[in-house]
Amino acid sequence: METLEEIKTLLDSYSSWIKDKTSLRAINESWVEITTPFLDRHNDALQIYARRDNDGILLTDDSYIIHDLELSGCILGSRKRQDLLKMTLGGFGVKLNEAALEVHASPETFPSRKHDLIQAMLAVNDLFYLAQPVIASLFYEDVVAWLDTHEVRYTPKVKFTGTSGFDNLFDFVIPKFRAQPERIVQAITRPDRNRAQAFIHMWTDTREVRSSESRAYAVLNDQDEPVSAEILDAFKNYAIKPVLWSNRAEAVSELAA
Repeated sequence: METLEEIKTLLDSYSSWIKDKTSLRAINESWVEITTPFLDRHNDALQIYARRDNDGILLTDDSYIIHDLELSGCILGSRKRQDLLKMTLGGFGVKLNEAALEVHASPETFPSRKHDLIQAMLAVNDLFYLAQPVIASLFYEDVVAWLDTHEVRYTPKVKFTGTSGFDNLFDFVIPKFRAQPERIVQAITRPDRNRAQAFIHMWTDTREVRSSESRAYAVLNDQDEPVSAEILDAFKNYAIKPVLWSNRAEAVSELAA
C-alpha cells in the first residue's frame, strides 16, 4: 500500500508540474500556441499549435522537429530513415503532413492526443539527431543489431496504457520466459535530464499495470560523452537498470534468457 500511495503522489506531482509549466498564447483568430515544459535538444521548451478543425481540434508542431533536424544536417531522405520515421509516428498515432507532425483530437481526447504529439516530437528528435557526422548508424538501429546478434526475443515499439490513462510507447519488450520476467527496454540516444525524466515517468506510470516482476532497462548511448552520475542514480532510484552502451555485454545474460 505504501508503494501504491507513493506512486499516486508522484503522478499527482507530475500532473501539477505539467499544468503549472504550460502556457497559452493566441497567434491569431484561429491558432493558439501551447508552450510545454518539455525541452528539445537546444533546451528550449517544445511548442505546439492548436486550432478548431470541423468538429475537432488539429494539433501540430508546425514542422519544427523535421526542419530543425534538417538544419542540423540530419536529412531524412533515405528509405531506412523514412521507414523508421513512419514506424515511430505510427506508434503514437501521429501523421506526417509534408514536414509537420499532426494529430486530430476531439474535446474528450485532447489531453491524450496532445501527450501523443509531444512524445512523438521527442522520440523523432531523439531517434534521428546525430551529434557528429561520423556516426555511421542511428543508435536505435545499433541496439536492434545488438539484440538480434544475441538472439534476444523482443517485440519492437510496444504501447502500454499507464495508470494515468495515457499511452506510453516503449522501444522493446522482451516477454517473460521461464525464470526471467517481462523486460522493458528503452534506447536513449542522448541521456540528458529531460529524457531521463521522461522515461522515469513512463515506467512509473506503467509498472502498476504490469506484472510486479516486470523490469525496466535504459540502454544509454555513451559513445560521444559519458553519462553523468546524476542520470545513472536517477534511473536506479526508480528501479530502472541503466545499461551503458560501452558496458552492454554485461546485460546480455539478463536480456537473452
